[in-house]
Amino acid sequence: MSNATTLTGATFQNAVANGVTLVDFWAEWCGPCRMIAPVIDEIAAEYADKAKVGKVNVDEEPDLATQFNVQSIPTLLVMKNGAEVKRFIGYTKKHELAEALNAALA
Repeated sequence: MSNATTLTGATFQNAVANGVTLVDFWAEWCGPCRMIAPVIDEIAAEYADKAKVGKVNVDEEPDLATQFNVQSIPTLLVMKNGAEVKRFIGYTKKHELAEALNAALA
């Protein structure tokens, strides 16, 4: 089971509106998405008291993928108070995600 929250069109805005959130745009069939999933879970556990971590399945939420101009997956967004502050495309190392989250939290 994932430590990240599943985000949908109905829950997305409320989830990212306040504080820092890491959003993972992914799909079941995506190899790199499956590779990064354990990293996302680790980040979610380690940042549980500081930041939120959410996952958007692009097959189930194509409107969100379009809204955020997600053209390849995984795409990871660091959001602060509802605004994108950093974007990663493709497999990203844990320390890079942690650095971006720490910068957004500072």
